[in-house]
Amino acid sequence: MTEPMRTSWQPPEPFDLARVLSPLRRGPGDPTSSVETGGAWWLATTTPHGPATLRCTADRDGRITAQAWGDGAESALGRVPGLLGAADDDTGFVAAHDVVRRGRRAARGMRLCASGRVWDVLVPAVLEQKVTNREAWRSWRELCRRFGTPAPGPAPDGLHVVPNPRQLREIRDWEWHKAGIDGARRRTLIAAAGVARRLERAVELRGAEGRDLLQKLPGIGPWTAAEVAQRAWGDPDAVSVGDYHLPTIVGTALAGRPMDDAEMLEALAPYAGHRHRAVRYLGAAGVSRPRFGPRLPVRDYRAS
Repeated sequence: MTEPMRTSWQPPEPFDLARVLSPLRRGPGDPTSSVETGGAWWLATTTPHGPATLRCTADRDGRITAQAWGDGAESALGRVPGLLGAADDDTGFVAAHDVVRRGRRAARGMRLCASGRVWDVLVPAVLEQKVTNREAWRSWRELCRRFGTPAPGPAPDGLHVVPNPRQLREIRDWEWHKAGIDGARRRTLIAAAGVARRLERAVELRGAEGRDLLQKLPGIGPWTAAEVAQRAWGDPDAVSVGDYHLPTIVGTALAGRPMDDAEMLEALAPYAGHRHRAVRYLGAAGVSRPRFGPRLPVRDYRAS
């Protein structure tokens, strides 16, 4: 068996590996990530040089060790500090609400991760458009396991790399249907596959400019662009406008009542530059959507 390439990184302050990497995990059965009982994280990823598998562990002193396998191992290792939030900077962030202040204390060790790859996070974000997480995650599993590449190296059983743009373009219409993916999302993904290299430039542009680049592609709006920005370059200000639950969560936490998108953005105005960070702290404080309330219906496009 080929020996893995290795690197390590010492966080400058308390660090929580699970809290940092959890945004990259799409549901408990995510085929592109796996978490060991002892806390080690496995991630399967694309790179410009081919697929790669990463395994990240934290020792007692907080140092993170990463191992990598595959044709893209060197490229994946080069992204490790960014992946773990080395470039994340919360300078200027001030908690204007008690609940945000409480969440910040609870989230000690949280940094905003940056995968450095648009494609890997764009595909699942498009799949999550206007459907329940349950539906989207089911389709995500189908695409990766049937059309992606088995993760290289001694990866956990079932770990797969997301289909690359070429593999995705080769999926036949009936196979999209079987995976439960409707025509609108399919067209967006196929269009994205055709310009995937150009979309990767959003990581270099960052911020609003990076999100604007993504939105030049038909089918990618503010919500999808924000979801990608949060994960691909750790955008601290990307708010998922258009989310089905987020205005209710933010409104209930900050004002004691549900809000619409415009009201949510007004409520988050004190956190300009760090609005996504504030939302993450709300999650760390235990704020979630109401248990009872309207929900999107679960649809199965495979049966239609």
